[in-house]
Amino acid sequence: MTDLIITGVGGQGIVLTSKLIAAAAMEKGYDVMSAETIGMAQKGGSVVSCLRIGNAIKAPMFPKGSADILIGFEPAETVRMLPYLKKGGTVILNTHPIMPVTAALTGGSYSGSDMVHYLESLDIRLVSLDADKLCREAGSPKVLNMIMLGAAVNSGVLPFTLDDAEAVMRKTVKPQFAEMNAKALRCAVTA
Repeated sequence: MTDLIITGVGGQGIVLTSKLIAAAAMEKGYDVMSAETIGMAQKGGSVVSCLRIGNAIKAPMFPKGSADILIGFEPAETVRMLPYLKKGGTVILNTHPIMPVTAALTGGSYSGSDMVHYLESLDIRLVSLDADKLCREAGSPKVLNMIMLGAAVNSGVLPFTLDDAEAVMRKTVKPQFAEMNAKALRCAVTA
Protein backbone atom coordinates (compact mmCIF):
# COMPACT_ATOMS: atom_id res chain seq x y z
CA MET A 1 0.00 0.00 0.00
CA THR A 2 1.28 3.45 -0.91
CA ASP A 3 -0.45 6.51 0.56
CA LEU A 4 0.24 9.90 -0.93
CA ILE A 5 -0.91 13.49 -0.66
CA ILE A 6 -0.68 16.12 -3.35
CA THR A 7 -1.15 19.68 -2.14
CA GLY A 8 -0.93 23.24 -3.40
CA VAL A 9 -3.28 26.02 -4.45
CA GLY A 10 -5.98 26.28 -7.06
CA GLY A 11 -4.78 26.47 -10.64
CA GLN A 12 -1.58 24.45 -10.19
CA GLY A 13 -2.94 21.26 -11.76
CA ILE A 14 -3.19 19.15 -8.63
CA VAL A 15 -6.42 17.36 -9.59
CA LEU A 16 -5.02 16.40 -13.01
CA THR A 17 -1.81 15.18 -11.38
CA SER A 18 -3.87 13.02 -9.05
CA LYS A 19 -5.83 11.57 -11.96
CA LEU A 20 -2.64 10.80 -13.90
CA ILE A 21 -1.03 9.07 -10.93
CA ALA A 22 -4.20 7.03 -10.38
CA ALA A 23 -4.43 6.06 -14.06
CA ALA A 24 -0.75 5.10 -14.31
CA ALA A 25 -1.00 2.97 -11.16
CA MET A 26 -4.17 1.25 -12.43
CA GLU A 27 -2.42 0.52 -15.74
CA LYS A 28 0.15 -1.37 -13.65
CA GLY A 29 -2.61 -3.45 -12.04
CA TYR A 30 -2.95 -1.62 -8.71
CA ASP A 31 -6.21 -0.63 -7.09
CA VAL A 32 -6.48 3.11 -6.48
CA MET A 33 -8.82 5.25 -4.41
CA SER A 34 -8.65 9.03 -4.22
CA ALA A 35 -10.37 11.97 -2.59
CA GLU A 36 -9.94 15.68 -3.26
CA THR A 37 -10.60 18.73 -1.15
CA ILE A 38 -10.76 21.72 -3.45
CA GLY A 39 -12.73 24.31 -1.45
CA MET A 40 -11.91 27.78 -2.71
CA ALA A 41 -9.46 26.48 -5.30
CA GLN A 42 -10.56 28.91 -8.00
CA LYS A 43 -9.76 31.78 -5.66
CA GLY A 44 -6.20 30.63 -4.90
CA GLY A 45 -7.26 28.48 -1.97
CA SER A 46 -5.88 25.16 -0.82
CA VAL A 47 -6.22 22.01 -2.88
CA VAL A 48 -5.48 18.60 -1.39
CA SER A 49 -5.69 15.23 -3.09
CA CYS A 50 -5.23 11.96 -1.18
CA LEU A 51 -4.48 8.73 -3.03
CA ARG A 52 -4.09 5.16 -1.91
CA ILE A 53 -2.37 2.75 -4.27
CA GLY A 54 -2.29 -0.97 -3.52
CA ASN A 55 -4.54 -3.99 -3.39
CA ALA A 56 -7.92 -4.45 -1.69
CA ILE A 57 -8.18 -0.79 -0.67
CA LYS A 58 -11.14 -0.07 1.60
CA ALA A 59 -11.14 3.76 1.70
CA PRO A 60 -9.36 6.69 0.02
CA MET A 61 -8.48 8.47 3.26
CA PHE A 62 -5.74 7.51 5.70
CA PRO A 63 -4.75 8.62 9.19
CA LYS A 64 -2.20 11.27 10.06
CA GLY A 65 1.36 10.03 10.17
CA SER A 66 0.90 7.39 7.48
CA ALA A 67 1.48 9.01 4.06
CA ASP A 68 4.51 7.67 2.26
CA ILE A 69 4.73 10.60 -0.14
CA LEU A 70 3.81 14.29 0.00
CA ILE A 71 3.98 16.13 -3.31
CA GLY A 72 3.93 19.82 -2.45
CA PHE A 73 3.30 22.33 -5.21
CA GLU A 74 3.71 25.25 -2.75
CA PRO A 75 5.90 25.49 0.41
CA ALA A 76 3.30 26.66 2.97
CA GLU A 77 0.70 24.17 1.75
CA THR A 78 3.33 21.44 2.00
CA VAL A 79 4.12 22.32 5.63
CA ARG A 80 0.40 22.41 6.39
CA MET A 81 0.05 18.77 5.25
CA LEU A 82 3.17 17.49 7.06
CA PRO A 83 1.19 15.90 9.92
CA TYR A 84 -0.01 13.28 7.41
CA LEU A 85 3.51 12.25 6.37
CA LYS A 86 4.98 9.19 8.06
CA LYS A 87 8.34 9.41 9.79
CA GLY A 88 11.07 9.29 7.17
CA GLY A 89 8.55 9.80 4.33
CA THR A 90 9.36 11.51 1.03
CA VAL A 91 8.49 15.11 0.18
CA ILE A 92 8.66 16.34 -3.41
CA LEU A 93 8.69 20.15 -3.05
CA ASN A 94 8.27 23.03 -5.44
CA THR A 95 10.23 25.76 -3.63
CA HIS A 96 8.50 28.59 -5.52
CA PRO A 97 5.95 30.24 -3.20
CA ILE A 98 2.52 31.63 -4.01
CA MET A 99 1.40 34.42 -1.70
CA PRO A 100 -1.76 33.44 0.17
CA VAL A 101 -4.81 35.56 -0.53
CA THR A 102 -4.97 36.59 3.13
CA ALA A 103 -1.39 37.94 3.05
CA ALA A 104 -2.05 39.79 -0.20
CA LEU A 105 -5.23 41.37 1.18
CA THR A 106 -3.61 42.49 4.44
CA GLY A 107 -0.38 43.71 2.86
CA GLY A 108 1.60 40.94 4.54
CA SER A 109 4.70 39.39 3.08
CA TYR A 110 5.52 35.80 2.28
CA SER A 111 8.56 34.44 0.49
CA GLY A 112 8.24 30.76 1.35
CA SER A 113 11.90 30.56 2.40
CA ASP A 114 11.04 29.94 6.07
CA MET A 115 8.91 26.98 5.02
CA VAL A 116 11.66 25.57 2.81
CA HIS A 117 14.26 25.93 5.60
CA TYR A 118 11.90 24.21 8.03
CA LEU A 119 11.40 21.29 5.65
CA GLU A 120 15.17 21.02 5.17
CA SER A 121 15.60 20.67 8.93
CA LEU A 122 13.31 17.63 9.23
CA ASP A 123 14.14 13.93 9.18
CA ILE A 124 12.48 13.31 5.82
CA ARG A 125 13.63 12.52 2.32
CA LEU A 126 13.30 15.92 0.63
CA VAL A 127 13.47 16.40 -3.12
CA SER A 128 13.22 20.13 -3.78
CA LEU A 129 13.16 21.96 -7.06
CA ASP A 130 12.20 25.36 -8.38
CA ALA A 131 9.50 23.96 -10.62
CA ASP A 132 8.41 27.43 -11.76
CA LYS A 133 11.89 28.00 -13.19
CA LEU A 134 11.62 24.64 -14.95
CA CYS A 135 8.21 25.71 -16.31
CA ARG A 136 9.83 28.76 -17.90
CA GLU A 137 12.48 26.51 -19.44
CA ALA A 138 9.76 24.18 -20.73
CA GLY A 139 7.93 27.15 -22.25
CA SER A 140 4.72 27.37 -20.21
CA PRO A 141 3.57 27.91 -16.62
CA LYS A 142 0.78 25.41 -17.34
CA VAL A 143 3.14 22.40 -17.15
CA LEU A 144 3.92 22.71 -13.44
CA ASN A 145 1.96 19.55 -12.70
CA MET A 146 3.95 17.54 -15.26
CA ILE A 147 7.23 18.76 -13.76
CA MET A 148 6.11 17.79 -10.26
CA LEU A 149 4.85 14.41 -11.50
CA GLY A 150 8.15 13.83 -13.30
CA ALA A 151 10.11 14.66 -10.13
CA ALA A 152 7.98 12.26 -8.08
CA VAL A 153 8.34 9.43 -10.59
CA ASN A 154 12.07 10.10 -10.97
CA SER A 155 12.55 9.89 -7.20
CA GLY A 156 11.39 6.26 -7.29
CA VAL A 157 8.47 6.68 -4.87
CA LEU A 158 5.72 5.80 -7.31
CA PRO A 159 5.08 2.30 -8.70
CA PHE A 160 5.50 3.23 -12.37
CA THR A 161 8.03 4.77 -14.77
CA LEU A 162 8.23 8.06 -16.64
CA ASP A 163 7.26 6.16 -19.80
CA ASP A 164 4.13 4.89 -18.00
CA ALA A 165 3.27 8.41 -16.84
CA GLU A 166 3.83 9.80 -20.33
CA ALA A 167 1.60 7.16 -21.93
CA VAL A 168 -1.26 8.03 -19.55
CA MET A 169 -0.70 11.76 -20.06
CA ARG A 170 -0.90 11.36 -23.84
CA LYS A 171 -4.29 9.64 -23.46
CA THR A 172 -5.53 12.46 -21.20
CA VAL A 173 -4.36 15.84 -22.52
CA LYS A 174 -5.33 17.39 -25.84
CA PRO A 175 -2.98 16.26 -28.63
CA GLN A 176 -1.71 19.79 -29.28
CA PHE A 177 -0.33 19.92 -25.70
CA ALA A 178 1.14 16.41 -25.55
CA GLU A 179 4.70 17.23 -26.67
CA MET A 180 5.02 20.22 -24.33
CA ASN A 181 3.77 18.09 -21.43
CA ALA A 182 6.07 15.19 -22.35
CA LYS A 183 9.04 17.57 -22.33
CA ALA A 184 7.96 18.97 -18.94
CA LEU A 185 7.51 15.49 -17.48
CA ARG A 186 11.22 14.91 -18.06
CA CYS A 187 12.43 18.41 -17.03
CA ALA A 188 13.03 17.48 -13.40
CA VAL A 189 15.07 14.46 -14.50
CA THR A 190 17.60 16.60 -16.33
CA ALA A 191 17.64 19.48 -13.82
